[in-house]
Amino acid sequence: MDLEKIRKGIDEIDDQIADLYAKRMSLVKEVSEAKKQSGKAVNDPDREKKVLLRVADRVEEDMQVYLKRVFETMFETSKAYQTLNAEYNTEFGEKVKQALSKGELKFPPKARVACQGVAGAYSGIAADRMFELADVTYFKNFEGVFQAVEKGFCKYGVLPIENSSAGSVNQVYDLMKAHKFYIVKSLRVSINHNLIANKETDIENVREIFSHEQAITQCRKFLEKFPLAKITPCPNTAVAAKMLAESGRKDAAALSSRECADLYGLKILQTNVQDSDSNYTRFILIAKEMEFYQNANKISIMTTLPQNAPGSLNKLLAKFANLGINLTKLESRPIVGSGFEFMFYFDFECDIKEKVVQNLLNELSDSTEQFTFLGAYSEK
Repeated sequence: MDLEKIRKGIDEIDDQIADLYAKRMSLVKEVSEAKKQSGKAVNDPDREKKVLLRVADRVEEDMQVYLKRVFETMFETSKAYQTLNAEYNTEFGEKVKQALSKGELKFPPKARVACQGVAGAYSGIAADRMFELADVTYFKNFEGVFQAVEKGFCKYGVLPIENSSAGSVNQVYDLMKAHKFYIVKSLRVSINHNLIANKETDIENVREIFSHEQAITQCRKFLEKFPLAKITPCPNTAVAAKMLAESGRKDAAALSSRECADLYGLKILQTNVQDSDSNYTRFILIAKEMEFYQNANKISIMTTLPQNAPGSLNKLLAKFANLGINLTKLESRPIVGSGFEFMFYFDFECDIKEKVVQNLLNELSDSTEQFTFLGAYSEK
């Protein structure tokens, strides 16, 4: 068989497909205008199913599944094309318009901020870097930070969301579903853990080490040097340092920051004991109201997908790909008591002021069972 001759035949067919696709998209544009005038949604699953059933009969049975994939891709590109100029009237869309009507806000230099832990906690350090003057109030747990913001006790709250070595802070992700808030800023902080202890402690006599579970995970290799030591998780690395200082123990140590060593009068037994030299934690700043500050370049959402619907995640990802939007994070978390249903968290880079981005978010809010807009914000 002449391969070049066969390829030439395929090229001729591809040219015809391209011409027909252009004609189809021209009609799709007319459909978009008609839907805009009638107020109909861009997404029309019943119409798509009818088309698939009709065209499947035009090919042999062993090709039907492949043809289905081709048309599903074409549907997604068609909807992306319609999304460019679609008009949505959703409750979510109105909230975004109201927030945008205030213009790009200048980030405040001073604020009252809720953090988890005690003085010296990395969340507090992050707050001090976000604001010129941060009036920090510490709470026992992450739930307390969310509630402080919801009830208006603090304007903002700082929470760790993920670490470059240990991954996501699952407790924070789980609490996101239970609280109403918006992310208004994000900051990556270099985390350098130190083994700290009371003044008269020798490193060879350490029999118990306190720290937060994330810090313990980030320093796993270092902790292997202490096979006889008990590793005790604490609510926070700063809590571990404070508890150690108050105990006066000479046979214990803590994994914590240099700031905590200075704050609580402890000495550093060994510096930079984390497994990776590039150890960063990403902190989010949350607020009760939807606010867009200057240079907002990132958006976070969470949504569910239809159960028992093959390819539903792929179709959702295609929406972003077809619009040229770069996804930077995709996280799934099981919904407790839902029978293997998952909540998906997305971070992506784009500008909330762009109409195509607003239309995509409106479409998702209108077409998914659960949709939560977490915020549009700048990240450093």
